[in-house]
Amino acid sequence: MSRNRFIVLSIVVDAALVNVGFVFAFLLRFEGRLPSFNFQAYLVLAPLLTLLYVGGAWTYGLYDPERADTAWAVARGVVAAVTVGTLLTAAIAFFGGARTASFARSAILFAWAFDLVLLTGWRLAFLRLARVSWPEQRVLIVGTGTASVELAQKVSERDRWGWTVTGLIDASTGPGHKLPAEVGGFPVLGGAHDVARIAAEHRANRVIVVSPIALRELVESLVLADEANVRVDVVPELYEIFIGTVDAIVGDVPLMEITHATVPRYYAAAKRAIDVLVALVALVVTSPVLLAAAIAVVAGDGFPVFFSQERVGRSQRPFRIYKLRTMVKDAEEACGPVLAAENDARIISGGHFLRRFRIDEIPQLVNIIKGEMSFVGPRPERSFFVDQYVAETPGYRERFNVKPGVTGLAQVSGGYATTPERKLKYDLIYMYHQTLAMDAQIVAETLRVVLTGRGAR
Repeated sequence: MSRNRFIVLSIVVDAALVNVGFVFAFLLRFEGRLPSFNFQAYLVLAPLLTLLYVGGAWTYGLYDPERADTAWAVARGVVAAVTVGTLLTAAIAFFGGARTASFARSAILFAWAFDLVLLTGWRLAFLRLARVSWPEQRVLIVGTGTASVELAQKVSERDRWGWTVTGLIDASTGPGHKLPAEVGGFPVLGGAHDVARIAAEHRANRVIVVSPIALRELVESLVLADEANVRVDVVPELYEIFIGTVDAIVGDVPLMEITHATVPRYYAAAKRAIDVLVALVALVVTSPVLLAAAIAVVAGDGFPVFFSQERVGRSQRPFRIYKLRTMVKDAEEACGPVLAAENDARIISGGHFLRRFRIDEIPQLVNIIKGEMSFVGPRPERSFFVDQYVAETPGYRERFNVKPGVTGLAQVSGGYATTPERKLKYDLIYMYHQTLAMDAQIVAETLRVVLTGRGAR
C-alpha cells in the first residue's frame, strides 16, 4: 500500500469508526434501542461531527505515519483528537437549538470511550500486521560523532517506513585523509568534499547534516551536481532555528530542510489553470496587434510571417516554440547558431520594434495553451546552446525541472545579454521560492519592461 492510499484509508476508516462509536454509545445508553427522538439529533449532526473528529486526527498527526509510528504516539494522538472532538460535540449539541437538544449527553461520554478504543485499536493492528510501501528515503548522514550515530540509529528504526541509512560522511577530513571503515556499526563512505558523488553512487535521495561544516559549499555541490538529486536537511543549532522553521522530526531530533525542489500540488494546478485561462483571453485581446504585426512582417520582408524553432523544455524534452519572424529568412544558414546581439544586422525592417515591445512573443500563447510553456519560468534555449551551458555551467540542468516561461525572473531582473551563469542564479531563485504572488509580480514587472522597451534587442 502506498503512502497516499494509507492516508485515504485512514480517513475513511476513522470516519466510519467515529460513527460506529456513537451508535454503540446510543445502544448502551438506551439498552439496545435507538429511540428516534434522541437518535435523530445525532443524525442531524453526524456529518459535522465526522469532519470534527477527522480534523482532530489530522491536527494531532494521525495521518502522518512518521509521527504516529509507535503505540504511545498513536494512543496520545487519538486521546487528544477524540477528546477535542467530544468537547466540540457537547458544545454543538448544547447550543444547536431544538433539533439537537435531545442529543443524550451521556451518549457523548460513552462515544468518547468507544472511539478511543476503536481508533486506537485499528491503528495498532495496522502497525502490527500491515506493510506500507513508503517513498524510499535513502539517507546519508554528514558527521561521525555521537549525535550522528544516534540519528542513524533512529533512522534505522524507521525501516518499515522506507528509511535506510546508506552510510556516514566524515565531515572533518579533507582529500587524502584516511577514513575509518565504520562508526557505530554504520559504514563511513567518504569525506564531505565528495558528498555529491557518494550520493549518486549510493542512490541517496536525502542528506542530513549533523556536524558543523562549510554548509554553503556542501549544499551547492549537492544541488548543482548533475549526478545527484537530493533533499538536504540540517540538525539545527540556535542560529538556524532563529532564521527558519523545523520541517520534520526523526525520533526526537528536529530537522530543517534547506532545499525545496518541489512546490505544493495546488500551486502547480492553480498555475496551469491560470496559464490556460489568461492565455486564451490574451490571444483574443492581442489578435488585432498580432494581425497588424503580421502585416508589417510581410511588408518588410515577405512571407513567412511566423517562425518556429526547436527549444528544450521541461525534463529536457524538445518542443517547437512559435514567434513572429523578426529576422531575415535563413538567418543562420551561413553563420550557424548564434545568439541575437545589439544592432544585429539580420533583423528585418520593423523587427527592432517588434522585439522592443515583445510583440514577436505573442504566438507563444499557443505554447502555453498546449502545456509546453508557462507565463513565468526560465526562458527556453536551443539544444545547441543548452549543450554548451550544461558543459560550462555547474547545475545548469536544474532549470529543466520546471516548464520554461514566456518571461521569468532573469528577464525582469537582468539585462537581455546577462551571462548564462547569472541567469541561472535568477532561475534557481524563482524555482526554489515560486509562489502565485511571485508569478504575479514577475508578470507585472514584465508589463513595465514591455511598455518601456527596457532590455530588448
